[in-house]
Amino acid sequence: MTKKLLIFSFILSVTLGFSQQQKEYSFTLQEAITFALDSNYTSINARRDIAKAIKQKWETTASGLPQIDANVSYNNNLKQPVTLLPAEITGGEPGTFVPVTFGTKQNANAVATLNQLIFDGSYLVGLKAAKSFLRYSENINEKTRLEVRKGVINAYSSVLLAQELVDIFGKNKTNLEENLNETRKIFENGLAEEESVEQLEITLLDIETQLNNARRSQAIAKRMFNLALGIDVEAPVTLTDDLDELANQNISLALLDAALNIESNIDYKIAQNLIEQRYFENRLEKSKALPRLSAFVNYGTSANSDDFTFFNGDQKWYQSSVFGVSLNIPIFSSGMRSAASQRTKIALDQARTDFEQTQQQIKLDLTTAQSNYQFAIENYENSKKNLALSERIENKNQIKFTEGLSSSFDLRQAQTQLYTAQQQYFQAMLEVINEKANLETVLNIPQLRINWEEIKGKYQLKVEELRSLELKGELKSNK
Repeated sequence: MTKKLLIFSFILSVTLGFSQQQKEYSFTLQEAITFALDSNYTSINARRDIAKAIKQKWETTASGLPQIDANVSYNNNLKQPVTLLPAEITGGEPGTFVPVTFGTKQNANAVATLNQLIFDGSYLVGLKAAKSFLRYSENINEKTRLEVRKGVINAYSSVLLAQELVDIFGKNKTNLEENLNETRKIFENGLAEEESVEQLEITLLDIETQLNNARRSQAIAKRMFNLALGIDVEAPVTLTDDLDELANQNISLALLDAALNIESNIDYKIAQNLIEQRYFENRLEKSKALPRLSAFVNYGTSANSDDFTFFNGDQKWYQSSVFGVSLNIPIFSSGMRSAASQRTKIALDQARTDFEQTQQQIKLDLTTAQSNYQFAIENYENSKKNLALSERIENKNQIKFTEGLSSSFDLRQAQTQLYTAQQQYFQAMLEVINEKANLETVLNIPQLRINWEEIKGKYQLKVEELRSLELKGELKSNK
């Protein structure tokens, strides 16, 4: 029995161990972007904002549709109220009173009421405002997706950069260690000065420091990348693209002359949406001065008894029904409506001014992004040439030092120059990739828009989905 229990426990522990293993991921850059657009935390909440806007639109629509309310009540007069009546009505003496109890001890009522809005100026404005807010949510979602894409590109290339730096610092360290060992032997044989050994030791310590820092940066970069994707920061991820290849793929001289269709820029659309919303807010305040007409009809039934007999078949119930129309006419508000209208008009003027500023900012952003991208390309080409020159210079000084034709100081300078050129070269690759992503974002490239019909159809917007903390997983399963 004990043996069987041990076997069962072992199998269970192995099973649990496998189930608890973290999922491993592997991405090209494009695969990472596609994954993040669906799973990134900000992207998920942006879709939820559209879902909220859809529900808000229906809330506004439904407020003008028939509303049915029901009310059921039961009263038990533990101590019935007593009314004093003049005694004369019962033949008593004048000036005296007779205590009388009216009604039954218990009663029950049930009433259903149908309310229908006939006219309300604010309702019509509210419908238009809800549609405008939905468009605004769509545009915010598009902007979010563009920013998520840019963030993933930056995070992906940063991980590749960190890996390249770790590799190159590791190679440099290995080469320096070999040089140091050879120089020590030469020094021990009396054919070199101690300073040569010390200079190499200084350079080696610098490289070791840079290597350790690169490893720490790599670990942080990986976690930041995972966060950008919306996965566990500790999850193992493999990136299959190469930094040099990505840099070359992201050189597009045509983008330097790309013309801006400002109306397609997402910031332009959002600024336009804000004007619309401020406009409808102003209209809403003005509409509050209009009459409000509504109608209602109800049907009720009631019963009375001294005992609880309301479920008996012979209990008498008395029906009633009322139809009515209500007209509410605002007359005087002590200037409150006027002040609210003026306040929203000022907000509308502010939105229009912000819109003008946004247009100019977009033009500036385009010029800046194209300039930065052009500089990144030029810097990449120059850093590639500088790296090749630095490698030749370092190689020549290495030969001269070995042959005793140059000092250790000259060699150290050449090595330091090479290491700097290596870092600048890899950094230039990163800048090419990132600056292209910045320029594409200004140009709204690619088109990442999702309209509300797609959201509604794909995610069905069930209450339980909106409440669930596992919405991200549900969305993935619906791909």
